[in-house]
Amino acid sequence: MRTFLWLAPLVMSACWCGSVVAQTSDAKAAMDRLADSMKPAAIEKALASVVKLKTIAAPNARSNATLGNEREGNGILLAPRLVLTIGYLIMEADEVEITDSKGRKLPGKVAGFDAQSGLGLVRLLAPAQGEVIALGDVKTLKAKDAVLAVGAHGNVSPALVSSRREFTGGWEYLVEEAIFTVPPIADWGGAALIEPSGKLVGVGSLFVRDAAGNGSGVSGNMFVPIDLLKPILDELIANGKRSGAQRPWLGITTFEDEDGVNVSRLSKSGPGDLAGVERGDIISAVGATSVKTLAEFYRAVWATGDAGVNVPLTVTRGKNELTVTVKSVDRASQFAAKTSH
Repeated sequence: MRTFLWLAPLVMSACWCGSVVAQTSDAKAAMDRLADSMKPAAIEKALASVVKLKTIAAPNARSNATLGNEREGNGILLAPRLVLTIGYLIMEADEVEITDSKGRKLPGKVAGFDAQSGLGLVRLLAPAQGEVIALGDVKTLKAKDAVLAVGAHGNVSPALVSSRREFTGGWEYLVEEAIFTVPPIADWGGAALIEPSGKLVGVGSLFVRDAAGNGSGVSGNMFVPIDLLKPILDELIANGKRSGAQRPWLGITTFEDEDGVNVSRLSKSGPGDLAGVERGDIISAVGATSVKTLAEFYRAVWATGDAGVNVPLTVTRGKNELTVTVKSVDRASQFAAKTSH
């Protein structure tokens, strides 16, 4: 029976995860607790709450350069007509289609996007068949806790929380207390991370090569904590975005190494590109604040003010040091207009 298929990989996962945490007994004990505490009915509800998501982005979408214009992943039913997913799947989406747990294909449209958390919402034009999921509490989640990663159509994998820590992405993105899990799952985008009671605690975002964060090089996944959604959910439903002023966006993709914050890519005709920032520049300061890491860089930029503020960057270009002032924007203002209706 499908309900019990998830039990088979527990021993294998316990052994694999045991090598990650260097304590096989702890890993196996965590998996045993998961098997004991998670009821078959909770598994069925979790499986039926996850839908398959497919989108086609607008032809002139900026995000096509890095994400492609056709994207597939998962979504999670918050209501029969409302789907939660990871934002990059629906960013600048022209067409949205979900396949529910009964195999029905339903059209939808982007209902909300939040660049700060990286989460997004889809509104369905007809109700999906499946189970609406309940939101859990991430505050109690800690390393070595057993969880389930659930993708669409019965794709379920037992996992362990490897670490809870800050995550920075080179696309001007930072998550406090992100959830990292092992072993990695293949279908991570928009997947549901479920704790033993069957409640949702995270939304799948990325494959990572160092899930533990200790340089061990053990791969896993990063999930966005569901607690980031709770304060803004009503705002996203009502307005399509969080209320209030938005963070300044520079359109600069960066990475950090021993030299500091390196510019690796610029959004074409974006704020950084228009200001004269160049690929290969090393950013050493934002105003009077020195920066060496992505987290320091982002926090310094966001501290300058709201979207629209001028952000002075000190950059090293070859042997020269210069100041480039970037007029920031609200990231959503750069999204391509929808071409289909």
